[in-house]
Amino acid sequence: MSGGPFQRIMFALYIAIFFLYLLGPLAVMGVSAFNTPQYPQVWPIEGLTLDWFGLLLADADMMYGLKTSIWIGLLVVCISVPVGLAGAIVMTQISARLRSTYYLIVVSPVLTPGIIIGISTVVFWRQFTADTGTRFLYDGIILTVLGQSSFISAYCMLIILARLQRFDRVQEEAALDLGASYPQVFRHILLPFLKPALASAAVLAFLSSFENYNTTTFSILSDKTLTTVLAGRVRQGTTPAISALAVLIVGVTIIGAIAYEIWKRRADAAAARRQRAAIAAEEAELAGEPIPA
Repeated sequence: MSGGPFQRIMFALYIAIFFLYLLGPLAVMGVSAFNTPQYPQVWPIEGLTLDWFGLLLADADMMYGLKTSIWIGLLVVCISVPVGLAGAIVMTQISARLRSTYYLIVVSPVLTPGIIIGISTVVFWRQFTADTGTRFLYDGIILTVLGQSSFISAYCMLIILARLQRFDRVQEEAALDLGASYPQVFRHILLPFLKPALASAAVLAFLSSFENYNTTTFSILSDKTLTTVLAGRVRQGTTPAISALAVLIVGVTIIGAIAYEIWKRRADAAAARRQRAAIAAEEAELAGEPIPA
């Protein structure tokens, strides 16, 4: 960084405060998860222990909430990503005059408070299932999946739409001119192009569902997820077992992020190799040379 000593000191101080603000709470949770006192304590360290992780795994309510949250997250992904994909494709196909109105409608759930979505989901599906004789669908997990999907689909659509706007329509037209059907163009050209965006949308949908509280606390009814269990426990006072849970969640998130980055870099490298091979083959064909295998 250019500038005098005062500017460099201020910049270093800003960076230190910034990272302390971001990572300070995580550091406190991480240390307290291995400290022996009965309440979360960073200092003094009275001893190192893994007992809080064992206590966490033996907590039936916490494990049930975690399992329920994972199932709900996977179901939300199965609904939100296809709905978001369809919404993004429709956005690119309608006329420019209708596009702004359509955009406002599909993103409006994002602007709606979560408690409103949760309450309206419960009221609507209670009446709908009573009128249609499908009362068995009035279930906390089903309502939570439907309520969360109503606004998480919009997030997925925005991610996919950003990628779709860079798609070259000439590829579609060339495939159609060569006799491909619309389903074949969608499966063999559009979907491979959108694969990174679909993966990002799936990850975002799962994480958004997993940590959601405002909508879930109303739509889950008598059932419970990890967030609702944690909210009840925190009201009674935190324990190092909650710190242990935070350590596990952060660890899994970091491992998942690293795995995704490795997969993405390998996919980009493979795409670059295919592009170089195609260019080399084209140049060889133009020069009249044998095409390399």
